[in-house]
Amino acid sequence: MLDRTEAAGVSSTLVGRADELALLAECAGAARDGRSGLVLVSGPTGIGKTSLLRAFRDGGACHGMTVLHAPCCEVVAATGYGAVRRLFAPLRLAENPESPLLRGSARRALPALGDRPAPEDAGAATYPVLHGLYWLVVNLVTDRPLVLMIDDVHWCDGRSLRWVEFLLRRADRLPLLVVLARRAEQAPAAPAALRDVLADPRLVELPLPPLGEPEVAELARRAFTAPVAVPFVRRVAVVSGGNPLTLARLLHELRDGGVRPDAQGAQRVDEIGGQVVAGRVRGWLDRQPDDVTAVATAIAVAGPEPPEFLAALAGVSPAVLHDAVAVLRRAELVAPRHLDLVHDLVRAAVLDRLDAAAVGRWRVRAALLLSDAGRPADEVANQVLLVPALEAPWMVAVLRDAAAQAAGRGAPESAARYLYRVLEAEPDSVGVRRQLAGALAEFDPAEALRLLDEALARCPDARTRTAIAVQYGVTCLPVQRSPDAVRVLTGALDDLAAEPDPHPADRELRTLAEATLMIVGADEKSTIAAVRERAARLPTPPGDTPAQRQMLAMGGVLAAMDGRDRARVVEAARRAVRPPNTDLGAWVLLPATLVLHLADEVRDALDVLDRVLAGAQRNAAVWTYVLALATRSRVLHGLGAVADALADAQTALEITGDERWGAGMSTPQIALATALVERGQPDRAARVLARITRPNLDRFVWEYHWYLVAHGRVRWALGDRERALRLFLDCGRSLRECGLVNPAYTRWWVHAACLLAELRRPAEAREIVEQAGELADRWGTSRVRGLAALARGVISPGRAGVDHLIEAVDELSGSPARLDHAQAEYLLGAALLGLDDHRGAREHLRTAVDGARRCGALPLAGAARSALVAAGGRMREIAASPVAMLTGMERRVAALAAAGQSNRTIAESLFVTVRTVETHLTSVYRKLGVLRRGELATALGAVPQDRTAGDARPPEWVLASRGRR
Repeated sequence: MLDRTEAAGVSSTLVGRADELALLAECAGAARDGRSGLVLVSGPTGIGKTSLLRAFRDGGACHGMTVLHAPCCEVVAATGYGAVRRLFAPLRLAENPESPLLRGSARRALPALGDRPAPEDAGAATYPVLHGLYWLVVNLVTDRPLVLMIDDVHWCDGRSLRWVEFLLRRADRLPLLVVLARRAEQAPAAPAALRDVLADPRLVELPLPPLGEPEVAELARRAFTAPVAVPFVRRVAVVSGGNPLTLARLLHELRDGGVRPDAQGAQRVDEIGGQVVAGRVRGWLDRQPDDVTAVATAIAVAGPEPPEFLAALAGVSPAVLHDAVAVLRRAELVAPRHLDLVHDLVRAAVLDRLDAAAVGRWRVRAALLLSDAGRPADEVANQVLLVPALEAPWMVAVLRDAAAQAAGRGAPESAARYLYRVLEAEPDSVGVRRQLAGALAEFDPAEALRLLDEALARCPDARTRTAIAVQYGVTCLPVQRSPDAVRVLTGALDDLAAEPDPHPADRELRTLAEATLMIVGADEKSTIAAVRERAARLPTPPGDTPAQRQMLAMGGVLAAMDGRDRARVVEAARRAVRPPNTDLGAWVLLPATLVLHLADEVRDALDVLDRVLAGAQRNAAVWTYVLALATRSRVLHGLGAVADALADAQTALEITGDERWGAGMSTPQIALATALVERGQPDRAARVLARITRPNLDRFVWEYHWYLVAHGRVRWALGDRERALRLFLDCGRSLRECGLVNPAYTRWWVHAACLLAELRRPAEAREIVEQAGELADRWGTSRVRGLAALARGVISPGRAGVDHLIEAVDELSGSPARLDHAQAEYLLGAALLGLDDHRGAREHLRTAVDGARRCGALPLAGAARSALVAAGGRMREIAASPVAMLTGMERRVAALAAAGQSNRTIAESLFVTVRTVETHLTSVYRKLGVLRRGELATALGAVPQDRTAGDARPPEWVLASRGRR
């Protein structure tokens, strides 16, 4: 091979790369200034990607920065967080879990950094680990700017790439540079994940072009002592393709073959140029002793492992290994600083000397040695994955162990890769299909459902079929296949009921299946009627087990939609959430919240939501956190705490903006639009609703009807009354089709009555109002009875209308619906003014102004004030306070800061970045006219303090009426 001096010049592959190094240095400078970046270095094999990264890392461009580097390779492509572990390995965090770098939420990163899975109480494992790794990076950049380099990213595992994408979406303003190097012709191990990373708008692509003739001439001059002719350079450039690695080997071969670099020598370039690298490596190895070839093969199979392991794999002593490695390094086959081959081309050439069966035997031996050494299951399994056939039972066992380890680490893609090989060995296994479907459910639910269909077809046992059906139902929910889930669950339950010899465990399994059927069946309009009918026939469970509590909660929701027997459904909801110190999960707590809210049991509803939010923060369950915030926004709006409702909705929406699944949510947008209308911002509310992108929204039960009412109110506030009326009436029609008649669920009927009265078409509202009034009496809360009286009042003329409105004020004053009470006072005052009862009008209008202002409903307060002035009353103009100028998220951040929480703690609790918190606080200071954090509490005045980090509570006046009922 080349001598040391020549190798230093030729193998560096940096000739002609000054522009590329300068661009990388420029990106590093931007990262130092807090402008995060992403660079992709790409090119064919041997073009010099690794050498470029090494020169960038070791040169002055990265001075003062922390540089973490992860080389990827085929043998670890299946390992969940394999690249992440290599990146952070120098920090030795897995051995030092008390490191200050793991403070706060960064501690959640530990499952990705070592061999231990996530703790059992970590909830959904995937998001917490991603969240923890993000905060680990934040901790790192607190001290120095950071460069993350992943070489051969085409071999990078999918979970590591998902984290890179997660990080980049939150990295705006972080002093961070991510540099990836990819072999252009190699298909990536995780194509979808890599594609998503490279969709980042900050991406700077840095393709490495082939060397031109000037660079080829420079390298030829280094290889030959004689003058280099132009024809020779041109031919070498064509044959090598300008690839630095191929060029170096070709020049070596030409020189060793006695070819002179002149015009005559150019004629021999084609003859010698074929298969330069592979042929040279194979030919050289064929001339070496068996010990040298064995060591080369061991390194090619295992990669960079300790010398004692490689010696055992090669079947030689440590001394022989040392001598063989020295020979391989002199031949430039092994890297000078670590025990690995210099390039994948060399690795391929070494292994190509053997047939597939022989390579398989080497990999089996490597796997056994790794197992004997007590290495993690995934490292053993990575060798087994590359074995052509799984011939021994232990191979399947280790793949199963690796899959379980990957699932515990929050790396479902890796778990699936292991389990697919298990399925090859056990093609009829129902259990493997179920386990594989569980891994696929997060990132490929369609494939998960296909496997579950196969499992159902292969399973004759009714009990197992029912358990599979439960898994099927949960998997169907996020992909909008509720009808399929209902069909499968119903069939499984029927089969289980037909079993001649019931098992004691069948009762709990049946309860779980029935509860799952309620959840998925209640999601879509096409299935809810059948599910409600089935649920009505089921006995009410005592609520002693998790499945029973889930059934109690969902059964309570379905029963509440009938608008009957309020006491019974409230008791069921309370029993469902009874264990106060148990993490019951969102599918118990959120349905119970809806029941309690419909029944005006607002204290209990808010207490349950506090539990949901606290559990979601504890487990970094961001989807649940967002859904609970949007739900609480609806509850708070119903109480008249408009500012707090706005804060919750806006926080939820801002969080979803950083999540890949955010486009599939609609509840935060609906909640925010509802609060914005109340604040007098219908234009902004319309823009929020227009951003809803969830497909087929009209198929769904809950979001669709909330959306219709919110959209109708927006159109009404914008002056489009006919469109608003159509939306309200569409909502009522759709609810009747679903059999959802509880008048407390949506108030489309109240809005329709008020709008028809405004349009001077009260007769059209009478049937609607009378039907709603009967339902309101049946449900029996002060709120719905008061709203029914209000609706009768607005469509009834003269004294009759006033009498109904007096009844509405009386009922609503005893309910927690402060905003509805203020509206009733306003309508009563306006009606009295129409009858020339100015004194009576002033009394009620003044109450309306006061109530609306305290609720934060500025348009209602303004309308009531105008009517008050017309009635001869006096009142100053209503001006928004500085606090009212804050957005919902600004209000939330300011309240937490005023309570003494740091920017970092606020960011962690709200699942946003520190930079986002800083931006909001800057805006808060400007709007409130304060200069420092210590002045926030005074400036905010009566803003409620948070009970849980990030979770607002309504003022006590909102809840006070509960005690008066």
